[in-house]
Amino acid sequence: MHAELSAASTPAPGWRPPLLVKASVAWHVGAGVATLALPAAWPWAIGAIALNHAALIGLGVWPRSTWLDANLVRLPAAAAERREIAITIDDGPDPEVTPRVLDLLDAARVRATFFPIARRAREHAALTREIVRRGHSVQNHTQEHPHAFSFYGMKRLAAEIGAAQQTLADLTGTQPTFFRAPAGVRNPLLGPVLHRLGLRLVSWTRRGFDTIERRPERVLAKLGRALGPGDILLLHDGHAARAAAGTPVILEVLPALLEQAARTNLAAVTLPHACAVEAHGA
Repeated sequence: MHAELSAASTPAPGWRPPLLVKASVAWHVGAGVATLALPAAWPWAIGAIALNHAALIGLGVWPRSTWLDANLVRLPAAAAERREIAITIDDGPDPEVTPRVLDLLDAARVRATFFPIARRAREHAALTREIVRRGHSVQNHTQEHPHAFSFYGMKRLAAEIGAAQQTLADLTGTQPTFFRAPAGVRNPLLGPVLHRLGLRLVSWTRRGFDTIERRPERVLAKLGRALGPGDILLLHDGHAARAAAGTPVILEVLPALLEQAARTNLAAVTLPHACAVEAHGA
C-alpha cells in the first residue's frame, strides 16, 4: 500500500485529499526519514507504518466513515426539510425480483435509486431501461461487484468503475453521478478516482442486512426504527435473502416500509432529486 498511497497523494485536478490521507502520506515520509537518519529505528518505523495501515483498513471497512473522503450518509439538509428519504436498492437487476419491486414502488407512487451491478444491467438491458422508464434512478455500483474491490489500486479502480459508467450510460442514456462501493468497503485511493469520473460516494443511514437476514420483521425493524427525514435506506433486489416461505425478503419488507413512510409524511425520492437543490447551489 505504501506506493499506492504515494500515488493517491497526487490529486486529480480540483480534488483535495482529506486530512487523514495527507497525514498518512506524511506519516510514511516521516518513518522513511527517521529510518535513514537513525537506521536502528527501523523497527519503530515499520511499526508506525503498520499502525497507520491498520487505521486506514479499519476506516475502509466502515461504510459510513467520512475520514477517507466525502461520503453521503444522509440526504442534504434541504431534502430533510422537505421530509424526503431515499430508498436505495443494490445488486440487481434480478428478472424475478426487480419487476415486483417496481410494481410495489409504483403502487406507493414513490421513486427509488437502484445501484445495479453493471454487468447484470447489461444482461437484463430491457429491465434496466424499465427501471428508468418508471421514473427511478440508476447509479454506479461497479461493473462486476468484485469482492477484492477494496484492495484495488487506482488503475483497477478506474477501470472497474469507468466500465460501469460506460455500461450504464449506454443502457440508460444518462451518466451516473453517484457511486456505492461493494458492501460499502473501500480504500484511500477511491476518492481521486471518483472525482475524475464525476461521481459522488454514497453509503446509507441504515441497512436491513436483507442479503443474510431471512426474517422480514427483523429487516423492517432495522430500517424503520426512528425512520425520519434525510434517511438513506439500503435494500437489495439482487442477492436477496429468502424468507421462510421462499419469498425474497425485500418483497415482504418494502410494502410495510413504504406504508410507514407514508404514515409519517415522508416522501421517498431519488438521490439526484434529493441532491438537485444542493447541486445547483440553491
